[in-house]
Amino acid sequence: MISAKSSTNVGIKYAILGTEESCTGDPAKRAGNEFLFQMQAMMNIQVLDGYEIKKIVTACPHCFNTLKNEYPALGGNYEVIHHTQLIQSLIDEGKLRPADGHVFKGKRITYHDPCYLGRANEVYEAPRKVLETLDADLVELKRCRSNGLCCGAGGAQMFKEPEKGNKDINIERIEDVIESKANVVAAACPFCMTMLRDGVKLKEKETEIEVLDIAEITAKTNGL
Repeated sequence: MISAKSSTNVGIKYAILGTEESCTGDPAKRAGNEFLFQMQAMMNIQVLDGYEIKKIVTACPHCFNTLKNEYPALGGNYEVIHHTQLIQSLIDEGKLRPADGHVFKGKRITYHDPCYLGRANEVYEAPRKVLETLDADLVELKRCRSNGLCCGAGGAQMFKEPEKGNKDINIERIEDVIESKANVVAAACPFCMTMLRDGVKLKEKETEIEVLDIAEITAKTNGL
């Protein structure tokens, strides 16, 4: 059953699918199981259309990409936006703004571009504009935007053991972060969050580097 909710902070009415929400099928498709993907997608489309859903906000770039670009071919046509785009629009409308003396004031923050938000869909500015509202020192990683480095979880790699090589990708990425001397890594993808945090732990940098989703940063700076 769909559950309707309302945010008193920014005046948005929204709903969640609750127990009816299922995986979009992205991992199955990337792993090569097109049959399973289409089964998952068609079930989701049936549920979404049953509730006459027109607009979807997703916190996952993989879901964003799949719903936006791959569901239409199966009959699922929706307006799909990523949560960083929603946050940016709320800031532009004056509904969100950082509190004075927020917890990130003066900190050094860098942003990691998720593959399916950046290179796949060219959403580069929204996350950065959100961070630009902070009274913080923003730095770019040496590999960013269209040249960004994958966290290592995409293509269903999250669900398998790494293949033989010299170094795990998330370790390579955290070394980029360490080189930037950032105190905080802003992420915009649950897969990236997991991989980056694992990299921080393996490098024993938990006391020096914090990994946070942009939504978490927004909530902390706006007192939500």
